Amino acid sequence: MTEQPTQPDQSDRELLSFRVGEQEYSVDIMSVREIRGWSKATPLPRAPGYVRGVINLRGTVLPIIDLAGRLGLPKGEDSARDVIIVVCVSDQTVGLLVNAVSDILTLPLTEMQQPPEMAADDAQTFISALTIYENRMIRVLDLESVLPAKDGLAA
Repeated sequence: MTEQPTQPDQSDRELLSFRVGEQEYSVDIMSVREIRGWSKATPLPRAPGYVRGVINLRGTVLPIIDLAGRLGLPKGEDSARDVIIVVCVSDQTVGLLVNAVSDILTLPLTEMQQPPEMAADDAQTFISALTIYENRMIRVLDLESVLPAKDGLAA
């Protein structure tokens, strides 16, 4: 008897997992609009250091956030294998520059754990939950706190 794939129920959460440096993160799949290959961004004057610039996405100016820089992680060398995950949160659409997309995960909400409170870790405020999947620690990003305020991208 073959197992039928199960549809996620209300107690499950679908996540897109990806790598930033040596760490694995994820975002809610419902906030992801598309995944595209890396293309060089046009820098913006006086933008925060983690904003790589903007790209033209089918006639729309899309800001690109270097997720390693935003999370306070060491920036690696640019690679043609880098990926831009286009996300939309609260009517704001941005591209997140990551090293690679890993999986689409369907996980029970009961397996999500609150991150420990550690005031010294600035990146901690960007994490909404932690989970273990196939012996890998997956951090669930709080996109609301990762994305800069809308006026934070202006020069």
